[in-house]
Amino acid sequence: MALWRDNAAMTERTAYAPGTPNWIDLGSPDPTAAGEFYSGLFGWEVHDQGPDSGGYCMCESRGKPVAGLGPQMSPDMPPWWTTYISVASADATTTAVMANGGTVMVPPMDVLDVGRMAVCTDPGGAVFSVWEPRLHIGSYIVNEPGTFTRNELTTREPDAQSVFYCAVFGWTAAQQGPPTHYTEFKLGGDSVAGLMPMQGEMWPPDLPNHWMVYFAVADTDDTARRVIELGGTVSVEPTDIPPGRFAVVTDPQGAVFSIITMTDTAA
Repeated sequence: MALWRDNAAMTERTAYAPGTPNWIDLGSPDPTAAGEFYSGLFGWEVHDQGPDSGGYCMCESRGKPVAGLGPQMSPDMPPWWTTYISVASADATTTAVMANGGTVMVPPMDVLDVGRMAVCTDPGGAVFSVWEPRLHIGSYIVNEPGTFTRNELTTREPDAQSVFYCAVFGWTAAQQGPPTHYTEFKLGGDSVAGLMPMQGEMWPPDLPNHWMVYFAVADTDDTARRVIELGGTVSVEPTDIPPGRFAVVTDPQGAVFSIITMTDTAA
């Protein structure tokens, strides 16, 4: 597995190059309870954005937005952390998505005066969103405990989906060898995302292709224990991998995410 987000010591952001994952948000069946869980886990302050926001909340660390939280878009969808990718034009990007075999679930729309967004799926069905920034650039802090540090496509169709993302966002793909055959996506030489093939019996057969969000934490084992104390579950126990020590966990409402403590060499 490759080094993850380049320049990891640079935790505060003022802009994102188009094609860079820049924001994450959670659609939850119980946003209030979810806010309490993540505040207890990561120390976030959760702020309701008012009556015009449809119940959307901004999650802040050190007084700066790092994630969003709100009601599920549809009761038929599971609770999930969504990866957003910064783009110069949401309209042009959705045209490219459709031209390369993806679908547009929610057409480009203005979000108040803060940006323009769309919700899409790639040819394998993995959901992601695009964000054309205006007043809101995305997460203002990354790579430090309690903020996102990696976005990883987990898929059974790695070759086709790799071609799709490279065509739509201008990424290049560098595939690593066995045993994982992990792919590192780069933009202009910087690592911006990864792709993990779902191979072997360790992956549940009904698990769909999806984007996984990784949060940086100071201690993976302690954070996994805290997840359980707060009513969540641990589906992959803390495990050492080349970039650090990680675990896969689920919040009390059913949203899955990963936590990782980076090694000194990876960071």
